[in-house]
Amino acid sequence: KDVLTRVEGVGSITVFGARDYAMQVWLDPSRLQSLNLTALDVTVALQGQNVQVASGVLNQPPMPNQASFQVAVRTLGRLSDPVEFGNIIVKQTSDAVVRIKDVARVELAAQDYTSASYLNRDPSVAIAVFQRPGGNALTTGDKIRTTMADIAKSFPVGLTHVIIYDPTQFIRESVNAVIETIVEACILVVLVVILFLQTWRAAVIPIVAIPVSLVGTFFVMSLFGFTLNNLSLFGLVLAIGIVVDDAIVVVENVERNIARGLSPREASIKSMDEVGAALIAIALVLTAVFVPSAFITGISGQFYRQFALTIAGATIISLIVSLTLSPAMCALLLKPHAEHREDRWWEKPIHGFFRVFNIGFNWLIQRYAWLATRIVRFAAITALVYVGILAYGLNEFRKAPQGFIPQQDRGYLIIAAQLPPGASFARTEEVMRRVSGIALEMPGVAAAISIVGFSGATFTNAPNAGAAFVVLEPFAKRKYDPRQSAAAIQGALFGKTAPIQEAFIIVVQPPPVQGIGNAGGFRMMVEDRGGRGPEALQGAVFAMMGKAAQTPGLMQVFSLFETSTPQIFLEIDRTKVQMLGINMPDVFNALQVNIGSAYVNDFNLFGRTFRVQSQADAKYRIDPKDVLNLRVRNSAGETVPIGSFTTVRDISGPYRVPRYNIYPAAELDGAAAPGFSQGQAIDIMQKLAAETLPDGFTYEWTTLAYQQIRAGNTAIFAFLLGVIFVFLVLAAQFESLTMPLAVILIVPMCLVASITGIVLRGLDNNILTQVGFIVLIGLASKNAILIVEFAKQLEDQGRDRWAAAAEAAELRLRPILMTSLAFIFGVTPLVIAVGAGAELRQALGTAVFSGMIGVTVFGLIFTPAFYVISRWVADRKGHARGPAQARGQPAE
Repeated sequence: KDVLTRVEGVGSITVFGARDYAMQVWLDPSRLQSLNLTALDVTVALQGQNVQVASGVLNQPPMPNQASFQVAVRTLGRLSDPVEFGNIIVKQTSDAVVRIKDVARVELAAQDYTSASYLNRDPSVAIAVFQRPGGNALTTGDKIRTTMADIAKSFPVGLTHVIIYDPTQFIRESVNAVIETIVEACILVVLVVILFLQTWRAAVIPIVAIPVSLVGTFFVMSLFGFTLNNLSLFGLVLAIGIVVDDAIVVVENVERNIARGLSPREASIKSMDEVGAALIAIALVLTAVFVPSAFITGISGQFYRQFALTIAGATIISLIVSLTLSPAMCALLLKPHAEHREDRWWEKPIHGFFRVFNIGFNWLIQRYAWLATRIVRFAAITALVYVGILAYGLNEFRKAPQGFIPQQDRGYLIIAAQLPPGASFARTEEVMRRVSGIALEMPGVAAAISIVGFSGATFTNAPNAGAAFVVLEPFAKRKYDPRQSAAAIQGALFGKTAPIQEAFIIVVQPPPVQGIGNAGGFRMMVEDRGGRGPEALQGAVFAMMGKAAQTPGLMQVFSLFETSTPQIFLEIDRTKVQMLGINMPDVFNALQVNIGSAYVNDFNLFGRTFRVQSQADAKYRIDPKDVLNLRVRNSAGETVPIGSFTTVRDISGPYRVPRYNIYPAAELDGAAAPGFSQGQAIDIMQKLAAETLPDGFTYEWTTLAYQQIRAGNTAIFAFLLGVIFVFLVLAAQFESLTMPLAVILIVPMCLVASITGIVLRGLDNNILTQVGFIVLIGLASKNAILIVEFAKQLEDQGRDRWAAAAEAAELRLRPILMTSLAFIFGVTPLVIAVGAGAELRQALGTAVFSGMIGVTVFGLIFTPAFYVISRWVADRKGHARGPAQARGQPAE
């Protein structure tokens, strides 16, 4: 432990099952009685004869005559051997000397015997190492492995070590999975680019933009102190589809101008005049939408901030690339469209596929052009359809289950066992052996660490409690089989351990975020603020449990708080104590030393300091009668049995009384039933508490439920502020307060599509999906900006608003579909993710995947109509300016 504590990055260490040395003085009350001694006499002897002595130094100045040497004086003060402690004199008479060994058994033993640890079925010591805040988990894990390998070289024969659970393995697998997702996303984006551009010269330009933009993003991440973790890597996955968009828009527009007869250089210059403003507007919008997210506090802020700044940084770098590198590469790499030459044999199937694709795509363009012409002419009807879809979306949002952070398969489960109050340590040990045996027989289980005397639910010590940490096989060995997922094994273990009647057994998953609680699900603290007492508190908690068991949406709602632990109460007649000439402190000391074990002082062993403890030997503290037989000395020097002034009665009471925010409280743990979200479970529990808890009792949330409630409507505020920032940026870009509405009104449609995809997949609306909503604001605005900016340019050239909107929609169809499909295929690996951290990737991927489909479809349909409506509103209110004025020139 000492060596591991010094490893860089280690914050704290908890040891389970280890026992510190102690010099145990096991008293024999019968021998003490026969020699007219008490336990206090032994304690006084130990305190007087086992001391740290500083005897001094001979010839230490000042001296009358200077000596040649100074000599330290030493003597035996602090003892270190059981024999030395046994020889301590307790009492001396004229004919005999009574030593500790005459009235007690002295041995070098353990300080306590209240816990034990087993790995599978073998005795072990479990060492839990916790990372220091701000440390690098992977580096710390590597150093711990190296350190343990060095320590193991000095282990005695028969002793070995095994790192049974390494959370950094989950981190490595999760990060590696995201990196694989990035590679897959790049490949899919490249395929989409090649499919549309159909020439390597054109395809290589947006492909080059990916690594250039990502490398620039790494620099931005380093400026903000971000590490390569799941959150920042998720941001990079989304950034791939975003950074390639700008380059695609540039290349597509240059290709279109080359097809009209311009040289590559002229086409590049003309294209930047046409799309430069749109690219700047898109980058400003994508950056502005994340500005409010960067200022969110709490645990939600940690999620939003890394996404926000990572994607915003990637967007700015992408803009710089698209305004500088991409047009330069277009001028250098692209060639004028030459006459068609004869295909080589290997080109024929590829070009044949491209021809079929082009025929289909041209047909799509024609059909869309026909549709756009009619959409702009019947804008009012389109607006009514929009309102209907919006109403559907609002209803879906109300019905969608609310969550916070998705529960993840972290590679282990926690089993908490609670025996009846007062159950002995030996009974608990037997139950935990059975539980471990059941767990080890389950497919997908690698090992089980059982700890006796430790509660896996409350993480407190109790003789009738046990915990088992069931370590699962790596994801690859479990073959990503849903039947061997943590949730599936949890359910199977719950069923397999149900026949164990000797204990209440619960199986839980660890918390989604390490350090926030002991397990997944929720924890409600029921507080006794009226001073009603432990029994009333237990009654209130049990009433809540009973109601919860009958309420749909909840499962495994339990509390380990109890007030029926068997106890004995000593009725001490204090008047008789005084009449017998006995001091009350002596009575209390006799009880503490004999029954409770008294810490006397210390001794040294192996360069460390350990305790000297005194207690009655085991056979003298079994029955209540043994308590009554203990003796104390009165003022006459005689020893009097405690039973002469004490009576015993049986009572019961709580083994522990937790406190939460200074009030006596009891934990109430539970989880949402399948098909229900954490948010729904919290709402149900709050309703039950309002209906069930009597006067004087209230509740507070803790662990992850507290964080979820604290986050509250953070996402709504971030979303609304993001929309406002986008509106302000667009208003400045278009120099109009009405034209940005053509862009902003598309935003709700992406959320309708996103929440629909989430509900269809059976997910909840959690913090990852909400991050996806913020991303979708920018993406929805991006597509709309491409149409609105071109429509504005065409209208400035003299076309009417209807023709301008329809033609702009037709001209921008190709780049919109290219960029949208690139993003959709780029996030597809997130949607189908498996392995470590897959739950987070699936939540985010599903939100942006389905939302981007909605962005594309609804944006192409509604944006032209909204442009026409916004221009009509501007004209009606007299806010619109003429084309020349929009460019800062005199109006004609």
